[in-house]
Amino acid sequence: MSDKTLRFDRLEPLREQVDAWRAGGDRIVLVPTMGALHSGHLALVAHAKAIGQRAIVSIFVNPTQFGPNEDFSRYPRDTETDLALLAQAGADAAWLPSVETMYPTGFSTRIEPGPAAEGLCGTVRPGHFSGVATVVTKLINQVRPDIALFGEKDFQQLQVIRSVVRDLDMAVTIEGVPTLREADGLALSSRNRYLGARERAIAPRLHAVLAEMAERLARGAEAAPLIAEGTTALEAAGFGPVQYLEVRDAQTLAPVVRAEREARVLVAAYLGATRLIDNVAVVPA
Repeated sequence: MSDKTLRFDRLEPLREQVDAWRAGGDRIVLVPTMGALHSGHLALVAHAKAIGQRAIVSIFVNPTQFGPNEDFSRYPRDTETDLALLAQAGADAAWLPSVETMYPTGFSTRIEPGPAAEGLCGTVRPGHFSGVATVVTKLINQVRPDIALFGEKDFQQLQVIRSVVRDLDMAVTIEGVPTLREADGLALSSRNRYLGARERAIAPRLHAVLAEMAERLARGAEAAPLIAEGTTALEAAGFGPVQYLEVRDAQTLAPVVRAEREARVLVAAYLGATRLIDNVAVVPA
């Protein structure tokens, strides 16, 4: 790791450095991650450097947002590679808290987010968004950034975090950054490395189906028939189970019958043993 990127695994030295940067007039931008960094994460770092003077990247695989049968134990971890990538990207600091630092003995507080967490991943991953809301609140309180960046691939998560920050009067701006994709349309994700060669060849169909649905919705088509067609198309391509395929209002996440203002088509589906999520914006003509 280059001298440009400072590594912190204890909170007090991190806060001392952040306070020194802020005293010098620097704007602090936080990029929360779970590691296994890819080009999408590095694009967030580049954006952080474009809008602020100091980019801090947290790397923490958060156990409280994983269900009992999910992939916490096998989630990809490669800290040294991640740190090398952050140095190349020009990140100013890496925050690497341990589970014991985040959840010390006696920790008992959880944040229960509101309506934005209902349905979609909130239904199929019970407790997930409580874990997300709690850890993001802690990260923001620890780093005290001016801005925190989140990718739009996890669109419901982005809206949950926005609602928590608003409701709790947290002094941070939450900014969503558009999804970065492979040339064939597959959204970049740390979990893509789970895909075998055959599955990787199928995976781009997820975005293709969403994009076609979004185009037809933008022209005034009703959501329900397109959802049925899209689910059939995904299953025929080899996805399954399709946990959800829905059209939701982009601001409220309420279900949409026909897109009269900006909406999102959102999906979660398994491809073999790998769970993939994606979403595409619907902008009515």
